[in-house]
Amino acid sequence: MNPVNYLYLAALLFTIGATGVLIRRNAIVLFMCVELMLNACNLALVAFSRMHGNLDGQIIAFFVMVVAAAEVVVGLAIIVSLFRSRHSASVDDASLMKL
Repeated sequence: MNPVNYLYLAALLFTIGATGVLIRRNAIVLFMCVELMLNACNLALVAFSRMHGNLDGQIIAFFVMVVAAAEVVVGLAIIVSLFRSRHSASVDDASLMKL
């Protein structure tokens, strides 16, 4: 399979994720769309590294996955805190968490 096809798929996945971030208001859906965008970037990094024949893109993709996992842990903790206090996972209610 041609590596350019992987880049087209990465662009499509990134576009779907960006559209979801811009349109949706639910915090959980926003985090899923951000993760989709990060996975699209990882796919592009791995495709470029495969095209050039080195492992640099794969190593960077691994570090992006580690950072994404940490981001999910912190983000879900914030969402749970928001849901417990406001009984809603809407992003519009996030500004109400100020002390």
